[in-house]
This record gives sequence, structure tokens and C-alpha cells, in this order.
Amino acid sequence: MSQGSLRLIPLTLRINGRDHGPIDVPDDMMLVDVLHEYLGLTGTRFGCGQGVCRACTVIVDDEQGPREVRSCITGAHYFQGKAIRTVEGHTKRGDDGALLELSAVQQAFLDHFSFQCGYCTPGFVNAATVLLERLGKQAARDYPREEVRALILEALNPHLCRCTGYVRYYQAVEELVLKLPTVRLRKPAEESR
Repeated sequence: MSQGSLRLIPLTLRINGRDHGPIDVPDDMMLVDVLHEYLGLTGTRFGCGQGVCRACTVIVDDEQGPREVRSCITGAHYFQGKAIRTVEGHTKRGDDGALLELSAVQQAFLDHFSFQCGYCTPGFVNAATVLLERLGKQAARDYPREEVRALILEALNPHLCRCTGYVRYYQAVEELVLKLPTVRLRKPAEESR
């Protein structure tokens, strides 16, 4: 074990609207390990350990807006003082912790049977959530269907699914994007002009 891995540094995080810490965390520990081992938040997946599959994706909310960060390759101390959302933070829960309602993304993925094993799903939920929030904050405009699909492809394409659930993930997200008041689908006659 390297000398660096034994050095503990206090860490304070805001995760899913709740403050955590300060907790003493090894200086070289990745966020995914802190979520699992220190905070009991196991919904964020450790897949490839290299940031390629993106099952470990969390959302960071900052002045630039929501963005995805891969937690298996990003040290926990990078997140010091930042607001983070994990897949557990998307649902609405009662005071007793009971599930009251899934997020629109989670419900759409269920409705479309988007996943099989579900290992990649937390990353896809976070990617779709970031896309929807960004599109929801922009000025309303007309989109050709192909541009809508290109936006979805750009957001979801980096995420890997070994069960090949891509088509259903994309269909679910397209349905949600087209429900946004800021995204108006250009009619075919308008597209040919």
C-alpha cells in the first residue's frame, strides 16, 4: 500500500440535498468508494474502474449548471463542498424513507423496458437527467426530429450497456425531450423548406 493511501483528509459533501461530513477519507480514494463504503449509497455503480462505461456517473450542480462526472476515476476530494446528485436522489421519498414517486426519467425507463440487468441504469438516468434539465432551461425553439435525436445520442452515447438496451433508453429519453415546453418538434412540411 502506498504511503499516500494512508493519509486521511476531512471531506464535506452535499449529496442529494443532505450535508455529509466532515469525514476522514484517504486522500487517494475515489468518490464511488466513499459513496459505497462511508455513506451507504450503493446505487452508483463501479463498472470498469476506468471511467469508460460511465455506470459510475454522478451529477454535479454548480454555476455552470448540471454536469456529469465519472466517480470511479475522480478523487473524492475533488468534490469537497460541491453539490452532488446520485441515482438515489432522483426519487421522491416520504419522511420514513418509503418510495413515493420515481423521477420522470426513471419512470420512462421502466415504461419502455429500457434495461435488463440494470447495472448501467444509474449512469443513463443521470445522463438523461442532465440533458433534460439543460434543454428545459433554454429558450423555446423548434427542432427537426433528427436534431433531437442527435442531442440524445450525444448525451447517451458515451454510456455503455452490455445488455444492448440502447434503443429503448433512447426512445424513453426522446419521449421525455419532446414533452419539454422548450422543445417544439418541427413539422415535416417545415423541415423541407
